[in-house]
Amino acid sequence: MPARLVALTVAANDPAALARFWGGLLGWDPVDDRTLQPSDDTGFRLRFEPAPQPKTARNRMHLDLTSATLGEQRATVARALELGGRHCDVGQLPEEEHVVLADPEGNEFCVIEPGNNFLADCGFVGAVSCDGSQAVGHFWSEALGWPLVWDQDQETAIQSPQGGPKVTWGGPPYMPWSGKDRLHFDVAPSGGDQTAEIDRLVSLGATRIAEGEAGAVVLADPDGNEFCLRPDGG
Repeated sequence: MPARLVALTVAANDPAALARFWGGLLGWDPVDDRTLQPSDDTGFRLRFEPAPQPKTARNRMHLDLTSATLGEQRATVARALELGGRHCDVGQLPEEEHVVLADPEGNEFCVIEPGNNFLADCGFVGAVSCDGSQAVGHFWSEALGWPLVWDQDQETAIQSPQGGPKVTWGGPPYMPWSGKDRLHFDVAPSGGDQTAEIDRLVSLGATRIAEGEAGAVVLADPDGNEFCLRPDGG
C-alpha cells in the first residue's frame, strides 16, 4: 500500500514563532505551538522542528500560494509582510508575474499570479515546488500512490487523487547541493507495517539513512533529499 504524506516539516530556530507566521498567513489552526492543521483540502500538516543552525542556503522546496485576482495576490503579499515576511530575490525575471517572498527565517515561497492554468484546480496552497529530477518525481508518485499529472521535458508533478496541492519537480538545471534541506516530507505507512514500508520504499529507490526519534526512520529519495517515515504519522 502507498505511504501517506502526513506533514511538511520545517527546521526552525524559533518553531513557535514560525508556526504563528504560517498559521496567520494560511489561516490554519494550531494543533500545538509547533504544528498546524489545514483548514482546506491540503491534506497534510505543517510542522516546525527546532534547529539551532540558521538558514544559509536557498531551500530546494517551497510553497506556491495561488491567487484568484490581482487584488487577492496583493492582499496575500501585504498580509505576509505584515506578519514578518519580506521580499526575496532568487533571480526571478522582471517580466515574471509571481511574487517571491521569504518567511521570518528566510524560507522562500511564491505568491502566484491570477490566471495560472497549471494550478487552476488547486486551493490556496497550490503546490509544493521542488528542485529535482524526473526520476524523483516518478519515485514519489509510486511512494505515495499519487498519479503523475505532468511529465514532460524532465519536469514532473503529482497530485493526490483527492485533490489538494500538487508536488512538482522542475528538472535541470539543478540548484547547487548544499546538504540537508530545511524542509522535508514526513510520511507514514498506510498499513501500519513500518518494516514492510521501508523495504518497499528502498525497492523504489530510497536509501535508509538513520534511526530517528519515537520509532521514526530517516530515508533519502533518489535525489538524496531526506524524508522521515513515522510509524503512526505523529
